[in-house]
Amino acid sequence: MSPRATSPGPPGRGREPLLDGVRDRLVRAAAGPGPGPGATAGETPDDTAVADALRASGRVLGSTALRELTRTAHAEIFGAGPLQRFLDEPGVTDVLVNGPDDVWVDRGAGLERADVPLGGPDAVRALAVRLAAAGGQRLDDAAPVVDARLPDGTRLHAVVAPVCAAGAVISLRVLRTRTFGIADLVAGGTVPPAWERLLRGLVARRASVLVSGGTGTGKTTLLAALLALVPPDERIVCVEEARELDPDHPHVVPLTARRPNVEGAGGVDLADLVRAALRMRPDRIVLGECRGAEVREVLMALNTGHEGGLATIHANDVEVVPARLEALAALAGMDRAAVAAQAVGGLDVVLHLRRVRVEGTTRRVLARIGVVRGDERGGLHVDVAASWDGGTAPEGSGPEPGPAWGELVGRWS
Repeated sequence: MSPRATSPGPPGRGREPLLDGVRDRLVRAAAGPGPGPGATAGETPDDTAVADALRASGRVLGSTALRELTRTAHAEIFGAGPLQRFLDEPGVTDVLVNGPDDVWVDRGAGLERADVPLGGPDAVRALAVRLAAAGGQRLDDAAPVVDARLPDGTRLHAVVAPVCAAGAVISLRVLRTRTFGIADLVAGGTVPPAWERLLRGLVARRASVLVSGGTGTGKTTLLAALLALVPPDERIVCVEEARELDPDHPHVVPLTARRPNVEGAGGVDLADLVRAALRMRPDRIVLGECRGAEVREVLMALNTGHEGGLATIHANDVEVVPARLEALAALAGMDRAAVAAQAVGGLDVVLHLRRVRVEGTTRRVLARIGVVRGDERGGLHVDVAASWDGGTAPEGSGPEPGPAWGELVGRWS
């Protein structure tokens, strides 16, 4: 018969001293002659180390209570506290905190309110500060905005007062543990079956593809699915600000940007990494997202024999991609004529994603395909080749060909 379990008590009553004691024991163990139990040097202690620290606290705990309290303590000390259960839940893509009693979760079908007690504004701020520290960043009055990557790969963005009213606003983007293939996206309703052959043809025939869309529309998911189609004997070099791409491919070299330290030294930006990628014998150069002056290096790379490259960009539709490219390239000192010349020579197709409402739920769909071309005046255009409403129209409607459909299919399918 197991000993009687004692409860850790509700949040705010008896739990904090216990967690502080566990934290102190783990710190002392890590500061000892070697890594503590259940951990190796440089790693976060695992559940075994936390359970040992809980036993050393003197609490009498049964096996079930010990497992539950170990999980809670690990989340409070090393994870996202009360939010950790959502980060561990399969299918969750985003966890958003607007205030102590204002938490939202996206499980892939749109945002849902979650009933999670976080305490008061000070507790939310403390959670944001701790998460920032776990990502190696600083968050305080002097640096009230942070963008970091947590040890488990979760992307953190947080702001504290005076940027927000009180406490903190926290946004957590979950790193997917599963990579979807093109067949998965077709089965899930993201890609219409009629376009699967075309997408495979784009990769096989080394089209240079730009994936566009808004935040959370599935750009990275589609990009990873396309990279999984690259022949296994080709070398893919992926450049990202924060690592999100994990394509199902045997030869992927990930390069991740590095922020400068507090003295402003040691930074490596995306433009630096694109230039480095050119010297790494790539068969495909991939940029996780064009969001600044690095677009110049990407366009130049695609015009120097590196066909079949891929990148993503934020844009409202395929027709506005030229304006978006011009705005970003202006940050690198390129004029409109230079952007048009480089884009026409280096880019072939734009795949645009958006979120649509289908039968009361939100779904991410490949809504438009565009062909990149120039005009006689040296301008840049993206002409619509096909459109799809994602199944929102009456039953029986499917993808509709656009003016550039014949050119698209004739060249790439």
